[in-house]
Amino acid sequence: MKLKLDENLGRRGTEVLQAEGHDVSTVAEQHLQATEDRDLIEHCRRERRCLVTLDLDFANPLVFLPSRFDEIAVLRLADRPLETDLDRSVRPLAVALRGDSIEGRLWIIEAGRVRVYQEESRA
Repeated sequence: MKLKLDENLGRRGTEVLQAEGHDVSTVAEQHLQATEDRDLIEHCRRERRCLVTLDLDFANPLVFLPSRFDEIAVLRLADRPLETDLDRSVRPLAVALRGDSIEGRLWIIEAGRVRVYQEESRA
């Protein structure tokens, strides 16, 4: 899977996801730090990359419709996170990507669980 890690995710997140075989690029590598949310998600859409972020603004499916963008994964950490908290959130993402498709969905990943938001299909 092609992933784009937001600027708030460090080298460790990249290492974990690359070890799982994912094509990982980062906001920092592309000098996109401080890019407006709308511009960043459009950049990910054009590259067909799933945005992986800690930015809770992307967890609002009314603003960032999962069907409009390829994929969005928001990692939720504790209020005062430790370095290990990030690892405990990235690993469930890596495991979930092994067995499920995130395409057209919003995933909210917390330590030990993945919540999935998918729009209802119109029949």
